[in-house]
Formats: sequence, structure tokens, C-alpha cells
Amino acid sequence: VAGDSGFPFQINNSTGWITVAAELDRETVENYHFGVEARDHGVPVMTSSASVSITVLDVNDNNPTFTEKVYHLRLNEDAAVGSSVLTLTAVDRDVNSIVTYQITSGNTRNRFAITSQSGGGLITLALPLDYKQERQYVLTVTASDGTRFDTVQVFINITDANTHRPVFQSSHYTVSVSEDKPIGTSIVTISATDEDTGENARITYILDDNIPQFRIDPDTGTITTLMELDYEDQASYTLAITAHDNGIPQKSDTTYVEILILDANDNAPRFLRDRYQGSVFEDVPLSTSVLQLSATDRDSGLNGRLLYTFQGGDDGDGDFYIEPTSGVIRTLRKLDRENVAVYSLRAFAVDRGSPPLKASVDIQVTVLDINDNPPVFEKDEFDIFVEENSPVGSIVARISAADPDEGTNAQIMYQIVEGNIPEVFQLDLLNGDLTALMDLDYESRTEYVIVVQATSAPLVSRATVHIRLLDQNDNPPVLQDFQILFNNYVTNKSNSFPSGVIGKIPAHDPDVSDSLAYTFVQGNELNLLLLDSATGELKLSRDLDNNRPLEALMKVSVSDGIHSVTAVCTLRVTIITDDMLTNSITVRLENMSQERFLSPLLSLFVEGVATVLSTAKDGIFVFNIQNDTDVSSNILNVTFSALLPGGIRNKFFPSEDLQEQIYLNRTLLTMISTQRVLPFDDNICLREPCENYMKCVSVLKFDSSAPFISSNTVLFRPIHPINGLRCRCPPGFTGDYCETEIDLCYSNPCGSNGLCRSREGGYTCECYEDYTGEYCEVNARSGRCAPGVCKNGGTCVNLLIGGFKCECPPGEYERPYCEMTTRSFPPQSFITFKGLRQRFHFTVSLMFATRERNALLLYNGRFNEKHDFIALEIIEEQIQLTFSAGDTTTTVAPFVPGGVSDGQWHSVQVQYYNK
Repeated sequence: VAGDSGFPFQINNSTGWITVAAELDRETVENYHFGVEARDHGVPVMTSSASVSITVLDVNDNNPTFTEKVYHLRLNEDAAVGSSVLTLTAVDRDVNSIVTYQITSGNTRNRFAITSQSGGGLITLALPLDYKQERQYVLTVTASDGTRFDTVQVFINITDANTHRPVFQSSHYTVSVSEDKPIGTSIVTISATDEDTGENARITYILDDNIPQFRIDPDTGTITTLMELDYEDQASYTLAITAHDNGIPQKSDTTYVEILILDANDNAPRFLRDRYQGSVFEDVPLSTSVLQLSATDRDSGLNGRLLYTFQGGDDGDGDFYIEPTSGVIRTLRKLDRENVAVYSLRAFAVDRGSPPLKASVDIQVTVLDINDNPPVFEKDEFDIFVEENSPVGSIVARISAADPDEGTNAQIMYQIVEGNIPEVFQLDLLNGDLTALMDLDYESRTEYVIVVQATSAPLVSRATVHIRLLDQNDNPPVLQDFQILFNNYVTNKSNSFPSGVIGKIPAHDPDVSDSLAYTFVQGNELNLLLLDSATGELKLSRDLDNNRPLEALMKVSVSDGIHSVTAVCTLRVTIITDDMLTNSITVRLENMSQERFLSPLLSLFVEGVATVLSTAKDGIFVFNIQNDTDVSSNILNVTFSALLPGGIRNKFFPSEDLQEQIYLNRTLLTMISTQRVLPFDDNICLREPCENYMKCVSVLKFDSSAPFISSNTVLFRPIHPINGLRCRCPPGFTGDYCETEIDLCYSNPCGSNGLCRSREGGYTCECYEDYTGEYCEVNARSGRCAPGVCKNGGTCVNLLIGGFKCECPPGEYERPYCEMTTRSFPPQSFITFKGLRQRFHFTVSLMFATRERNALLLYNGRFNEKHDFIALEIIEEQIQLTFSAGDTTTTVAPFVPGGVSDGQWHSVQVQYYNK
């Protein structure tokens, strides 16, 4: 048998019996397994083997053993009968052993019982306990497997019954604590009472909820802080506190402690933003809202109530203020972005705690631009010097303005608004470059004055720019043909011959720096004109001091050293006589100066007067031009006389006829001469200085000889006359003092062929049928054609049988003499006749037909439309006569039923007699 020395079996070598060699213990080894070999003694040795299994059978050789050596426990005297007290366990290593339990001693008054249950012994209360009789039981409990046993002692201390629970004084406590109290601060001590004694009366306090900010002393009930309190995180806490005693079973009571956290000013205000930014237009009215600050304070009450202020900060030098409660920042004064574009303000939020806490914040306010500043030029006036003949398109200057606004409000557009007509310059719209668009000629124009405008809509500013050209010597002298008109009145009373300088040759050089040299190259061989070659000044030779008219042509040269020009000088000497003065008139020209009249209008004026008078131009003698000093406007008085047509030597138009012709033909004269002729001024006869029937005639007399007047083509020497008068007895009046009027029909000048009609200063023959002529001396049936017998361009034809007839031109001419007694007038038309000269009596009769409600039928008056006049008119379909004899105006208005504007013929007769 293979095995070791501790193997409990052995085998007999010969018989093969297996025997026990050592004590067996099933509880140690229950099964053995080994092998057995049988061998013979032969050679070779032959063997055989077998396996052997031995099971050790149990015998009751082990005592039950309790797991505890002794048991201690307390049991309240009021434990219920039948309640479990203790379970004991004993272990028996033998198999299939049944352990039973029993109380073998100490069970006084059989209060306890024990039963075997699930391998253990359960001690239960069999009878009620009484703490007052037994306070301790020492039970001996025996565990037996039937043969063997073990015992253990159970000490049961009977405790007093916990019949009262702890009781708090209140079910709810409320306490307050300031949040700034340090950790470990005792807040409140609460207590409960228990009427029990001993452990049953010893109270332990606990927090039912895990609130980390607080702890409660389990013995004293004092609540203290474990962490810093923060009112802003939690303003109150409610703690559930339980007080339990240490009796069995424990009894307890619960109360609630409300801890109110009192706010302390431990939080400074905080703005919602680290930095505020706002913007406002610079033109906003005062108190305009810019932005609103907002801060919070976690404190409460006054500690958390905030006020906003700039005090101690920056309010933009008083340009802003802040509303204390709302935090709205508003403008306090007028803003100007050009002065301050960005404000850096600092405001504070201050609470009302004690002491107060505050927080600051920076505010940036951007002032937004509006277009409130016009562009500004550096100067109101600029002087720019530019050389003439600068290339077309060249930039001659840059004109710039500054605008303190910004962005689009500072964009400037430039333009020329005045003085650039015609368009000589161009101003760049954006950069202000001034460009010449045409040749700049100093001689044409030395200076340009333009007004430039800088616009930043809608604001503008202007500056005046003087563009002054710098001269270059690039032009020859300028000299036109010119005249020297020397009106010479020869008198023995005084020496009126001009011996000094009469003027200078009208030459000029556009180049202002040039010096001119003058000379006569032809025609002045007799030295009638004395010339200063350096200045061009002229004097008249004394050889001209006579009463002979003269006209001489001369050639004059002018040189600037490089260029030279020539022109024709016409010297015309006109002898002014008293006859010219007596028969002259003065006309008044509107908006006229002496220089402008001489060049170039003098020749047009002479042509116009000659046309009106149907005489030659060389028969018109203009001997005086003089500014009218009696009026404020520019009126030029021109005095002239005119020869009668036909070439009759020294036979002049009478001044009255000359005046009437010019007045009646003012329109024609204005059209030819391009000068507006004003009505004649009142003359000296207006006061009627002559006696009786004498007629006053205004005449001119020599007064003085004036210096020469010069223009660019004429040197004119005027003769200044003085107004005078002459009284004469007109035809039809006689007597030493012209006191008697004569009836000129007394001699029967019309003969037997007509009727003589007497009128002031003459008569008129009204011819009978078949008779005509001034004195009714021509017989149309037997006479022959005579000059003027046919009127209005009619042709006189002699008849073979005797007499003649008039062949009238086309039109509404009346036979037999082509007269026209009826005329129609379209609107704005009229016809003029020689004026009525009568001063004492006359008769005017006419017929008319019209449908016009208002019209002028007849007007006769002075040449200036003032004072004496007569006007026959239709006013609102009624005939009306208005006249004046020089003082007051009288109106006569007879009433015609139905009026006179009915298209029918009406006759009117006006008779005038001066008593």
C-alpha cells in the first residue's frame, strides 16, 4: 500500500488484510482513496494493482458548541409577551446530529421560554416583565445533541419602559441672523423636555435634512453656522429638528426652525455691462436720451436700492446729466461734433447702505455728425495771377474749402455760380481745380471775377475769385479812323479859339506796358494840327482861327516799337452862325452819354434827322451835346439846326417847324438812329411873356465855347447856347402892340367860286362843286391840270372836251380829287397831322363809327404831353372831352342815350373861344 507515515491504514503483506493503523476522525477526513499492488516472487516479477476507497463512518464524538461564550442584552420591561428576545446558536460537527436548547437555570418566575428553531435557540418573552421585581436575569442555556451538551450564560438587563417622548416648547421657531456673521456663530439653542429618566430622558438633537450651512449640537441643541451665509443666494432656511431620547424604543419630537437671513450691505452694485457705448446726433434738442445704464445690487432694501450719478466721475464737462433713478443719460447742453466728437464719461451706481457701496462704469458717447457746418473757404476773396495766352485746358489754380463735418457730410462739390458767362473757366466738381476753357487775352480782359460755391448739401458758402491776367507784349496798337469836329463861333466880343490841348489821338495798345509813338505821315503838311509825338496830344493851329469852314484828310501812324498802325484823321471845321442858333432845337436822348453818342451814334443820329426832314446829311449841323443836369437820369441834350431841302444856301428850318417835324416823327427817328428821343422839354415861352396877341418864339443864342469832348473816334468841340425868346405879331393880327385881330376874309380871297371861312391867323376856302385849288380858282370842267390838284398820289388827266379828271390809286379814295375823308383804324394804330396852332379860337368837327367801348378820337397838345392839350375820347361808350389851358384840367361829358359804340355814324363838333 502506498502511503506516508501519517497514513491511518496498513495492509498485511501475506494476507492482504487492510487494517486501521491510526485513529480516524471523520470530521477531519471523511474519505480515503489509495491503490494496492500484488506481486509474485517469480522472475520476472509479475504484478497487479487495484484501487481502494474507504469511507469513514460518523460516531457521536463532538459536543455542541455555542458561537458566543456569553450573551449580554437589555430588554425593556414593556416588551410584549411572545416577542423575541435573543437567538442563540450552537454548532455540532457531527453529522445528522439534532441540537436541542433549554433554559436550565436563572429563569425566575419562568418569564422566558426557549424553542429550537432553524438550528438555533430562540428565547422569547413568556410572561410580562416587571422592572421593579427583577432588573436582571442570568439564564443558563444548555444545547444537547442527546448525548453531549454545552452551556452558555445569557445576561438580560431589564430596563425601565420609555413611556414619555421628548417635547419641544414650540412646533415652529423663527430666528434672524445677519449674513455677515462669521462661521461658527451660534444662532439659536432649542430644547425639548422628557419626563422619563435616565437614558430615556437623555435627548439627542439631529437635523433631519442635510443643510450644509448649519449644524446642531446633538446634546445642547445649539444651532451654529458651518459656512458663510449669503442673503443674496438664499434669504431664509427652514430646518427640521428632531429630538429623540435614548430609551428603547426611542421616542422623538420634531420642530421647525425658520432662519431668516438679514441682509448686510456686502454687495457692491454691478453694472450689466463692463462698458457702455452710445451715440447721439449733434443737433438733438436738450434732454435727449442717449442711453440707459442698468446696474444690479444683490442686497435688498436700501442696501440694494441704487442711485446713478456722475459725481466723482466724468460728465463731459457738463454736457450730459444722468437721471438718478432710471440711469438714463441725457444731453444737458448743445452738442457740437466738430468740437467734441467722442465723450469718455464715467458714471457711478451707488447703493443706499451704510456705508454706501458703489461701482463705476465707463461710457463712450459718439456724437454723430449732421451737416450743420457749411464748407469754409480760407478767404472770402482770392487773387489768382495767370499769364495770358495760357494753354487751353491748363489748370490755373486749385480752389479748396474745408468742411469740419465728417463722412458724406464733409463731401464738397465745387461750382462757379457767378461771373462765368461766357464759360471761360471750369471748376472741377470734386477737387476744385480751375481750368481755362479758352484763350486768356489780357487785352480783351484783364481780370475775371467769378464767384465759386462750395456745396455740402444743403449748406453752401461762396468766395469771390479775382483772376488777374499778366500782360504779355503780343498786340499791336489799336487806332480807328477818327474825326475832329471843330464847331467855331466867331465873335469879336471874346476870344473863344481853343489854344490848348484839344485831346489826343484816340489810339491805345492792349499791352499796357507798351509806349506809343505818334506821327502824321500824310495830309498835315500845313501843320493845321500840332502833335506831341510822345503823348499823342493835339492842338489846333492858329491858322484855323477864322470864319472859313474846312475839311481836311490826314493819315496818322502809331507805333509801339514793334508794330505800327495807321488811320485816317478827318478835320472838319464848321462855322456856327447866329442864324443857326436861332433856328435850332434841342432834343433829349434817353440813357445816353456824350461818349456813346459821339461813337458811334452821331452819324446814325444825323442820318435819322436827315431822313425825317427829307434833307441832305451834310445839311444837319450838330453843334452841341450836353448832359442834362436838371434830372437824375442819364439824359443827353443834343442841339442842331438843319438846312431846308433844295440846296438853298443858309436857309434853315424854322425852329417851330423843326421841332414839330422831329416830334411827330420820333418813332422813325428812333428806328433809324437807334436812340429813343424823349418829348421836348418846356421852353421859355411856357410862361407866355408876350403881350396881347403877340406870339412867343423860343430862340437860342451863343453863350460860350466849351472844351473838346472826346470818344474813341471823335473829338467834338461843342458850342453852348442859351435860351432866349422873341415876340412877334402873327398873321391875322395888327396894331402897334398886336392888339387887334383881322378877319382875313375881308378881301374875299376865295372869289365867287368858294366860301371863305375865317380862322385864327388865316382863312380856309370851301370850294363850290367843280371848283378846287387853294383859292377855288381851278375849274374841273374847263380848266387844265395844275400841280397838286389831285391828292394822295392821284394822276391828273386833261380831257379832250376840256377840263380834267383825277385817276386815283387803288384804295378807298374819294372822287373827284382822290381825297380821303374816311379812314378805319385797327387796334393800336393812329394817324398824325400838323398840330393846331390856334391859341384863341378854333372849330374841330368829325364823324366816327365804332363798337369799341373805350377809344381815343383826337389829341392835340404840347410836344412833351404836358400842360395845354385837348383830348376827345370814348369812355364806357360815352363821348368825353378833356382839355387844359396850362393850369387845371376840365372834362366835358355829354350823355348820349344808348352810347356811341353802336357801329353807327356819329358827328361831334368842338368849338373853342378864348374870351
